[in-house]
Amino acid sequence: MTRPLLYLPRAFPTSEGRLDGYELLGPDDTGRDTEVRAIALSGPSKVDAAVMDRFPKLEIVAKFGVGYDSIDVAAAQARGVAVTNTPDVLTEEVADLAVGLLIATSRQLPQADSYLRAGHWTTKSYPLTRSLRGRRIGILGLGRIGLAIAARLTAMKLEVAYATRTPRDVPYAYHPDALSLAQACDALVVIVPGGAATEGLVSAKVLDALGPDGILVNVARGSVVDETALIAALASGRLGAAGLDVFEHEPQVPQALVDLPNTVLLPHVGSATEVTRRMMGDRVLDNLDAWFRGDRVPDQVA
Repeated sequence: MTRPLLYLPRAFPTSEGRLDGYELLGPDDTGRDTEVRAIALSGPSKVDAAVMDRFPKLEIVAKFGVGYDSIDVAAAQARGVAVTNTPDVLTEEVADLAVGLLIATSRQLPQADSYLRAGHWTTKSYPLTRSLRGRRIGILGLGRIGLAIAARLTAMKLEVAYATRTPRDVPYAYHPDALSLAQACDALVVIVPGGAATEGLVSAKVLDALGPDGILVNVARGSVVDETALIAALASGRLGAAGLDVFEHEPQVPQALVDLPNTVLLPHVGSATEVTRRMMGDRVLDNLDAWFRGDRVPDQVA
């Protein structure tokens, strides 16, 4: 039986042997574009209409990750190409990191670590920091990961509010939009999908609503936050601090953001553990295997 030709622009972890059922085509391989039947997509690579047209026999694009804004879904649908992602397997990992980033930003853990390593503690104690006690945390987006974040925050005895397009049956205060949520909260955790519908959703007005003691945490997509407005708000003191795992033009991060002392910056590591990344890779293969067997595809989004 002929193995389907799978275009793999960037390798990702999987369990041993999971790719054995496919013939692989890398980014440097040429001459076989007309044979490619599937793309397994990870990292910053994008699949738009031009990429799909390059592979005339393309049947499915399987995304390594829960967000699929790097795929032109409309172009895929127009060509009859299926699109899948890898939900659930990274939910707990990203929720852990979001809460950890909130704590690290509030309590200035990286800065305190640097203070000790520089030898300053021997002469002076580290300055007092913000506390999360008594603060209301807003969650912008209450999908799988948002709910997991909320569960962790309530276990920490923190008050939770949220904003989504429509209210959910949850025991948290609902707000209809990002601005209303920011006005009611002391910290905002962003976990909405990327794409045109959410671009710039966290605007200068939203950041100003959080205020000079407010904290922004973004574990969603860099495009969701107006990065220029964020830098201005942090630099002027209109916003207290920010913890970011994602950026507008990854992996490039503005030097102005790097230079700010009131930030905690991570290189998009929300799901980056060995166990979770391997589970994500296996989920990509679960979707591809099901497609080529003719079975129901577990995570088909288009």
